[in-house]
Amino acid sequence: MNSTKISTREAEVLAAVGGHLSNAQIASRLRISVRTVESHVAALLRKLNAADRHALAALAEQARTGPFVGLPASRTTFVGRAADIAAVEAALDTRLVTVVGPGGVGKTRLAAAVAERAASRFPAGGAFVDLVPVRTAAVAGAVGQAVADALDVTVGPTQSVERAVFDRLRLGRPLLVLDNCEHVIDEVSALTEQVLAACPQATVLATSRQRLGVTGERLVHLRPLGGTELEQLFRERAGAADPGFAASPTVVADVCARLDGLPLAVELAAARVAALGADGLLTGLDDQLRLLAGGRGVHARHHSLRKLIGWSYDLLDDDERIAFRRLSAFVGVFDLDAAAALSPGLARAEVADLLGRLVDQNLVVRVGPGWRLLDTIRAFGLSQASAVGEQDAIGERYLRWAFATAADLETRLDADWRSAFDGVADDLRAAAIAVGSDPAAHAFVRTLAHLAFAAGRFVEARTLYQAAARCATGIERGQDLRAAAYAALTVSDDRTATELMRQAIEAADTAELRAEAVVIGVRYNFGPIESPTDDQARWLAEARKAADANPSDQRLTALVATATAWHEGHGWMPGLAPAREAVELARVAGDPLVLLAAMDALSNALDRAGANREVHRLAGERLRIATTLPRHDPAAAAEIVDAFHVAPRAALGAGDLPAALALARQAHADDAIGGHPYLQAPRLVRALALTGDFDEALSRAETLWAAWRRDGDPSMPWMNSALALAGMIQGLRGDSTGRQRWRERTLTVAAGSPVVAACLAFADIRVTLHCGRYDDAADQVERVFTPFSDQRWVGYARVVGAELAVMAGLPDAGDRIIAAEPYAAENDWAAACLTRVRGRLGDHAALANAVEQWDRLGARFERAATLALLPDRAGEGRAELASLGCR
Repeated sequence: MNSTKISTREAEVLAAVGGHLSNAQIASRLRISVRTVESHVAALLRKLNAADRHALAALAEQARTGPFVGLPASRTTFVGRAADIAAVEAALDTRLVTVVGPGGVGKTRLAAAVAERAASRFPAGGAFVDLVPVRTAAVAGAVGQAVADALDVTVGPTQSVERAVFDRLRLGRPLLVLDNCEHVIDEVSALTEQVLAACPQATVLATSRQRLGVTGERLVHLRPLGGTELEQLFRERAGAADPGFAASPTVVADVCARLDGLPLAVELAAARVAALGADGLLTGLDDQLRLLAGGRGVHARHHSLRKLIGWSYDLLDDDERIAFRRLSAFVGVFDLDAAAALSPGLARAEVADLLGRLVDQNLVVRVGPGWRLLDTIRAFGLSQASAVGEQDAIGERYLRWAFATAADLETRLDADWRSAFDGVADDLRAAAIAVGSDPAAHAFVRTLAHLAFAAGRFVEARTLYQAAARCATGIERGQDLRAAAYAALTVSDDRTATELMRQAIEAADTAELRAEAVVIGVRYNFGPIESPTDDQARWLAEARKAADANPSDQRLTALVATATAWHEGHGWMPGLAPAREAVELARVAGDPLVLLAAMDALSNALDRAGANREVHRLAGERLRIATTLPRHDPAAAAEIVDAFHVAPRAALGAGDLPAALALARQAHADDAIGGHPYLQAPRLVRALALTGDFDEALSRAETLWAAWRRDGDPSMPWMNSALALAGMIQGLRGDSTGRQRWRERTLTVAAGSPVVAACLAFADIRVTLHCGRYDDAADQVERVFTPFSDQRWVGYARVVGAELAVMAGLPDAGDRIIAAEPYAAENDWAAACLTRVRGRLGDHAALANAVEQWDRLGARFERAATLALLPDRAGEGRAELASLGCR
């Protein structure tokens, strides 16, 4: 294969092309848009010099190799360890291998060498994950986040990080290397056990100072390097440090004998050869490094390494020692600005010089554009800072750097900030943990929460906003909890949002918070529809009293009117008059967030009134306003997500299939949670089902169902219609088993909710019409003309009910047509269907007109089914139906 570098995502697309998946199926599997897939395919054709898709698939078959990312680059040769490498390679067939040994023994280097050599055994690639930056005090899931970051996977807003990792590791046969596990051993063990269970072809290679304790684990004990291999390593590293290095075999053997066989100790000692020579080095070891004898405990080798680091530290001059102690504060990679922030009395050039000297002496490691300290060396530096009484001063400077860095990043949210944030995120999190609930750190923790939210880490952001609230009191505490509530709403966690708003009111009992709490508690009730609570009624009364006392506060007045509309309508049934008044007041107030909430109330009221076209227009206006708002603001983001959810649904309610499909695809690409498999995917499944894109609709429906089950069957009533339409597709294709399976899934998700009834009735009758079996037609028609709670599907259901009444020759068919006619005025699909009904009564011109209407709507199946009714075009219609897989 062409050696041109391809990205992780391109490799995934290439593998899918090799599996002969369509672009739609690839988009569904990878949770990206079809347009993005097309872009990746075009890039692959160009990069791999492939003539067409078939050639691309052939290349994928020839080299079904995914990228292996994160492998540490080596600037030196790997010496010895042939037997150890062979042992690890042989053990990989067990799927979990842990290389155990003391610190500094070379576990990381060995794992990297094995991973590099084993690439051909793991065609799906994988990742080398350094867990050093993950701290024991970090928030839960930090190990999973590190793995996700290394694999470059996209985590859905309500999807767990671990689930996203599993989805990536299920692709082919990957290798996951987890390096430096000992300080997060419990979380690593749990994650590893889950990976092995969820990803049957994945293999995990871990390095640790202790076993993971997972069933099936194969241990490879890495012993100290000895004999000629250790001496070869010393000679090579000493020669690199001093090209003129020369020493007798005896001296080299003596030096190596005093280094406990630890490669890291050899590296550090060899770095001093240029300054001390072999004899001086040996003397230094005699004086400074006290190797522990047998009987001193299991940590002897670790202690000897600390002695060697201490000796190296003692060889530094005063300025180097001070710089080393200060740099030990950093958990992850730091840049020159960060280093300078901890040494405010030095010029940048002086800091750069000190960094270079510490790198030369192997106490600081160069990592890309920055630097870092190895964990054992960093721990030694912290202990020295404590010993000389500098720990508090260094900690204060470190926190000041973190505070300033976070504040600077927050000012750059509209520019190029993300890569800079990712580079310092580990240290910012560590700083947030260090400050605890200190009121002086409130602004910093709130800023970090804002940055996490802007980075799309919504669940982490909610947790950080709550942490910020613990640093604050009064109004500020209330505002933090409000932001946490909106972060929860962004990922449809309505119950948590409602509770957080309750806490916000307890912290800062303002009229605005009371009114917003009512809106959130009623508007975002995604479970069974319930009456508003007594608390909500009291909050609204108190907010209304405050608004009446302050008539000049237009925002509060509009907010109270909006809360009133939602409250009095019990959530999904706002009254039309109160909702219109709320929108008018919100327009006068000029607050877009209040206006969007009021417009949503009006949309629901209009929907209940059957005014589908006005709902469609209003939803479009709402989406246009929402997309002008800052996506990094939690309250705005919640409105953006909801606007993207409502707009395609409203278009579908008006029968505007082209708009519904376009809006669904736009949301999939632009909405913050657009790629989520069951939060927002149903809108695309619905549009695809009605436009006749059956294969993509079924593929996406399978994806959303599987994801919903994996996440524990959360309450998501809006999924129902998408599942019902998937069953309709199977019925139209003559697959009764598949249809029944989707029907059972629909009822499982509905969990007794009446919301799905209209769509399910529509789907059943559409299958009945296509199959031409009318035994229970009278009952079906009767059922479809009973009241439904979800008005969006009533028009669809009743017009096909009228069509069934005609085809079954029911005596009340004429009455059913008359009853269905009002829906045609509000729904283009319903209008086309009623035109076909008139054609079925003998008006062939009406059938031809219906074909044109279906064509304008992009409804491929309905167009084909209508063509089949025209005597002179029946063959054409049947051929189109066959192309859709319909009998």
